Amino acid sequence: MTNQERIELEAAAFRNLVSHLRSRKDVQNIDLMTLAGFCRNCLAKWYKAAADDMDIAISIDEAREAIYGMPYADWKSKYQKEATPEQQAAFDKAQK
Repeated sequence: MTNQERIELEAAAFRNLVSHLRSRKDVQNIDLMTLAGFCRNCLAKWYKAAADDMDIAISIDEAREAIYGMPYADWKSKYQKEATPEQQAAFDKAQK
């Protein structure tokens, strides 16, 4: 495999992950953090960090929109729910 092929495969896998997360609006970020140790916001921060490393000017809001598929405030108001006590307890336990 060439380096270019590897980059293209990684990019395709990333696009599929983002697409999957966009289609699963029912999955809350706190659940992702509890189970996987990262969430949509983490992906946006990594996306922004990669842009910074490559001297590509994007804001954190632009990075979030690239991940969420819409402005973050819109996603939050439409899809984010208040964490239940059970979700918060599971998150707290996972952080230890």
